[in-house]
Amino acid sequence: MRRHATLLHTTDWRGGTTIDLLSTFHSRLIYSLLPCSSRNARLKYRVLGKTNLKVSEVGFGAWAIGGNAHGNSYGPTDDKLSLAAIGRALELGCNFFDTADVYGHGHSEDLLGQALRGRRSEVIIATKVGGDFYHGTPRMNFNSDYLEFALGKSCERLGTDYVDLYQLHNPPIQLIKDGRVFKILDRLKASGKIRHYGISIHDPQEGLLAMRAGEPEAIQVAFNILRQEAKNQLFREATKNNVGIIAREPLANGFLAGKLKPESTFPEGDIRHNFPPDYVSQLTMAADRLRFLESNKRTLAQAALRFILDHKDISTVIPGTKTREQVDEDFASSESPSLTGEELLRIKFLREEAFA
Repeated sequence: MRRHATLLHTTDWRGGTTIDLLSTFHSRLIYSLLPCSSRNARLKYRVLGKTNLKVSEVGFGAWAIGGNAHGNSYGPTDDKLSLAAIGRALELGCNFFDTADVYGHGHSEDLLGQALRGRRSEVIIATKVGGDFYHGTPRMNFNSDYLEFALGKSCERLGTDYVDLYQLHNPPIQLIKDGRVFKILDRLKASGKIRHYGISIHDPQEGLLAMRAGEPEAIQVAFNILRQEAKNQLFREATKNNVGIIAREPLANGFLAGKLKPESTFPEGDIRHNFPPDYVSQLTMAADRLRFLESNKRTLAQAALRFILDHKDISTVIPGTKTREQVDEDFASSESPSLTGEELLRIKFLREEAFA
């Protein structure tokens, strides 16, 4: 999700340009009409599995706005731009905001708390837990006392006394198999401190195990044009169990925005800083091969998001955004044309050929 070369705090993490500072989907898809201040839009909403929460099908991914002070980021940020991006998302009807306590070591949650002040009843806040940065060197921690402690800290930063969706953040597979961590989440839910809980994963098998060992109400999983392994068994089982699916990393770390180059480099702290040059080249080449998806009606980023939205099993997709301009582009994917059968076949062929 980023940029390249010499980076200023105003650099667009999706490319390398400087920002001008200025069921048909079954019961999972609900069409709702909301007035928009700057455009005539039909904003679409879907149901997040058994939570019955009606969420905007394009949510606000708040990883990037956490900033670069502690690494594990998408580069430097400008808090004024970040707050303006959140405000713009609200204007366009976004009601689903996804963050994690570890993003900027609380900074992402702080910004959301500021921007959403006075709007709590209008929004659905999802955050994550498991990366313990409070006690020395950051490490994984899913102990019962820590989960309750971290939840309290997240609520303080977010300016709320409850979290709508509390998600385990990349837990180890043995913890998932054991299942006792879900009992802890059940207790937090019974206390009213969280309304629902879920799990954020990379490997679809982890989601399958979670549904066997516990009762997650939502599964957040990496899914995009380049990474589709979740669409078969995981999507099928999640739908069967009425578990909401949240699509993370929809733009493949920013490469599917189509603005990065094979020679792009990333600053220390950016998660892509240590990507091997060959891998960066492969991702940029894949994006170039997908440019047939661009048209006068949609950008490559919008096509990539539309690809995800065309999967009826998805409840919401959460592209990371740092500016108003990115919010406008991402949310327009809700109205952009669906991919045609021919386009989907071309994507399938390119994947089979490894985009060579």
